[in-house]
Amino acid sequence: MKIKAILFDMDGVLIDAKEWHYEALNRALQLFGHEISRYDHLHSFDGLPTREKLKMISEEAYLPTALHGFINSLKQKYTMEFIQTQCRPVFQHEYLLSNLKNDGYRIAVCSNSIRSTIECMMEKAALMPYIDLIMSNEDVVNSKPDPEIYLKAMERFALDAKECLICEDNKNGIKAALASGGHLLKIQDTLDVNYVNVYRKIAEIEEGME
Repeated sequence: MKIKAILFDMDGVLIDAKEWHYEALNRALQLFGHEISRYDHLHSFDGLPTREKLKMISEEAYLPTALHGFINSLKQKYTMEFIQTQCRPVFQHEYLLSNLKNDGYRIAVCSNSIRSTIECMMEKAALMPYIDLIMSNEDVVNSKPDPEIYLKAMERFALDAKECLICEDNKNGIKAALASGGHLLKIQDTLDVNYVNVYRKIAEIEEGME
């Protein structure tokens, strides 16, 4: 069985945006006397959608749930400011996705971010022409670490899980990838997402299937 699709997480995989999300959410929270520590950002909140982060904060500290919608909107506004000023094309990502596209692979971006954020980042990073499918947290009932987002992407492509390679970087995304039954390429940082690493992984998988 050959690999036919590559499913990418976005933050920390295609876009080095983790710091933007951290700074944007803290800017919104600070208006109400709250702040996420860098340790909690990396170890508890990494890869979760904003609404899940806000639920966790409300459970641990006094943050009225009635404020969640407003804080979420502010956070998205601040995130968009970071995207507009700091998100730009990365040659190795353009090179990788253009080659995957030319070689007939289907390409999806599956992120816990909202759709408008994903689309904006992909446009600013000059990757949109290569992408066949975008799956956001608005397309699923259960966000990562639930595998729903990857299972739905596979279903949209009409592919078996074993025909898909998933590129993920954080514990929640990795749990989702593994639970979906797809193959996993674990990413340490965005520099790992390159032609050599992805094509080597595809070759390893296909050799193991023979």
